[in-house]
Amino acid sequence: MKQINPIFSGIYWLTTLALLVIGVVMVFAYTPTEVTMGPVQKIFYLHMPIAICTFFSCMVVFIASVGYLWQRKAMWDHLAHAAAQVVVIYAAIVLLTGMIWGRAAWGAWWQWTPRLTFSLVLWLLYVVYLVIRPSIESSQRRAMICAVYGVVAFLDVPLVYLSVRLMPDIHPTSIELEPAMRNTLLFWFIPVTMLTVGLITASFRLAKRQAACNVIRELPMPKSKTPRPLGTPLSSGNRGVV
Repeated sequence: MKQINPIFSGIYWLTTLALLVIGVVMVFAYTPTEVTMGPVQKIFYLHMPIAICTFFSCMVVFIASVGYLWQRKAMWDHLAHAAAQVVVIYAAIVLLTGMIWGRAAWGAWWQWTPRLTFSLVLWLLYVVYLVIRPSIESSQRRAMICAVYGVVAFLDVPLVYLSVRLMPDIHPTSIELEPAMRNTLLFWFIPVTMLTVGLITASFRLAKRQAACNVIRELPMPKSKTPRPLGTPLSSGNRGVV
């Protein structure tokens, strides 16, 4: 993969930051306050895009894991590892913002509903994914085990998504939004998606550089010839004919 131009990378991150700032301004200056929940409802504009991008990152882990099982290329393992790190961060944000929402909506920080339970399981699955990686010394064996694990862990994603529709849950299946609220929510998907792609890409390239450094460290050091001390006579085989 070609090296990203530093100028393009800088513009990308500055644009992402600018869009995030615009999104915050829209939440507090443009979007009306919800009548029932009040200002706490505004956390929804972060919660929903982060949740969808968590699923997207899980999909990247799944595809990369399948790619490694198919081609046995380290590139796929690096990509799965990078996306799994984003999953853990994003899933934690989803849980925390969901708890804040739940405290205001249901009067409790946590309820063992199907969606909350499966969301917690999802976070734990990818935490374990990151924990087991350093414990496996062989890079090929680590990549193989994590690839299988990444495929299996993805099975929890449809359970999180479908739990509200298939099981009794306090989460609403749909939410009616005013036009300004809907516009703000749709806008927030742009910077959050850009942030997700940027984090996965940065982590992926860092993993590739670390892997390259590890390969260099494992290379055998060339044996240096010991210089012959001065005054040491040559062996009979090395003496020249006078």
